[in-house]
Amino acid sequence: MQRTSGIAALVALTTLAAGVPAHASERPAREITAKVETPALYDDEAGGYADADDPAIWVNQANKARSLVIGTAKNGGLRVYDLTGREVQSIATPEGGRFNNVDLISGFKLGNQRVDLAVVTDRGLDKLRIYRISPAGLTDITAADVPLLFSKDEAEAQEQATGYGLATYDRYAVVSRRHTTRLGIFRLVEKHGRVTYRASDTLDLPSSFRLPNGGTWSPCEEPGEGPQIEGMVVDAEAGVLYAAQEDVALWRINLAGGTFSSIPRIVEKVKEYGVPASWDPDTEECLPDSANDPGFGGRIAADVEGASIYSTGKRDGYLIVSSQGDSRFYVYDRRTNRPITLFTVTDGPKTDGVQHSDGAAATSVALPGYPKGLLVLHDGENTPGDGRTSTNFKFIDWRSLHLAKI
Repeated sequence: MQRTSGIAALVALTTLAAGVPAHASERPAREITAKVETPALYDDEAGGYADADDPAIWVNQANKARSLVIGTAKNGGLRVYDLTGREVQSIATPEGGRFNNVDLISGFKLGNQRVDLAVVTDRGLDKLRIYRISPAGLTDITAADVPLLFSKDEAEAQEQATGYGLATYDRYAVVSRRHTTRLGIFRLVEKHGRVTYRASDTLDLPSSFRLPNGGTWSPCEEPGEGPQIEGMVVDAEAGVLYAAQEDVALWRINLAGGTFSSIPRIVEKVKEYGVPASWDPDTEECLPDSANDPGFGGRIAADVEGASIYSTGKRDGYLIVSSQGDSRFYVYDRRTNRPITLFTVTDGPKTDGVQHSDGAAATSVALPGYPKGLLVLHDGENTPGDGRTSTNFKFIDWRSLHLAKI
């Protein structure tokens, strides 16, 4: 049975405290380059409407060289890559499906075995899809009768306020609902040798905010839509969810079992926080009134997107977040959420840079070619595009960030 978190009603009434002062000064961004990139994906008919979005890194504990990077490609399904960036598997979506985000669960008990799973949000059908991972690739083990995530029926699912962002921990998946502020937690369970899930908690983040000057502010959205969440990561050892509400802020929310267990707190707001804006139906865009910026924002240029954790110990390491609006990445202390540094990925001798990045994934496990770990980033503007919309994933050698262990 689904339960609604008892803290949900408190969220909108809580005074929000950002971990970074408004309009904080910052050092210049460190410029790094990617070591490897995956083949270009093209969001057109010839390319199968494949649009790269979110990656996950599966470490093969028995043979690190056979580790895999799994990436969503929306209508193009899932793409699986080896550590050289070579595509080794392509998985199509079911009819009507659109794969948005992916994350992993290790050691899931399936029958008499412990297996690793790739969990995917299918935003086209408002469902999760679950794949068993092996060195040979991914195998679909989704139960035939998995429930809708948020919609009451198939007709509502067609309206596409569906499962969107995703982060996993233990046996749970945290899923955001597209075009809304809702988060849900779903417990994965075995059913006759396959995997299904059931809802265990929900939480609604605010859509309206009280400003320090006594006013209120709501981010501009298309009529009928709310400020949604996509990029998420769970720090399982700390029991913390980081959730990127695209036009608002990066949030920190404690987890306990299958429940949200604390009032959400803001780690950092977007630059545009508090700036008045209005929807223009002709351009179908929000027009900001920058001249009346009250100065309450942070450093991240909306959208705040892909979040990932690089661990250097039980509670130590780094939190990496995409500042999609200006193609920067911010790095925070994992324990304190204190800002550490920022970087951009620029054109290098073998790859182009990274622009308007959505998803990110990191591991501190030593892998062939990546002795201090690997960072994988979505590139929203892969070049050369040859006149077509092109995306892919960039592989970053962690050593290029020049970050000592905390």
